[in-house]
Amino acid sequence: MEQSSFYVVCGVLASVFMILGYLPQAIQTIRTRETDGIALPTFLMMGIGSICFMLQGVLHKPNIIWSMFLTNLVTTICSIIVFGIKFYNDFIKKKKK
Repeated sequence: MEQSSFYVVCGVLASVFMILGYLPQAIQTIRTRETDGIALPTFLMMGIGSICFMLQGVLHKPNIIWSMFLTNLVTTICSIIVFGIKFYNDFIKKKKK
């Protein structure tokens, strides 16, 4: 079944805005290692949601939805990085003090 141009444009725009929404937080967290203002459960849930959307994009039949898969691959990686730094700061670093 052929998708309309509007459908494709919406998917691409959603992909761009999702990545632009995640990247600034991930970049700032990587640079500063500051995570006090970040809620651990939020990034855990966002990461799990991104993994689910990534799987949905891959498992879509008859064709993979590449914009959904790639967007959520990037957001999953960002979530894992931010979650890891946050977890380290909240649990590992505090034990050392």
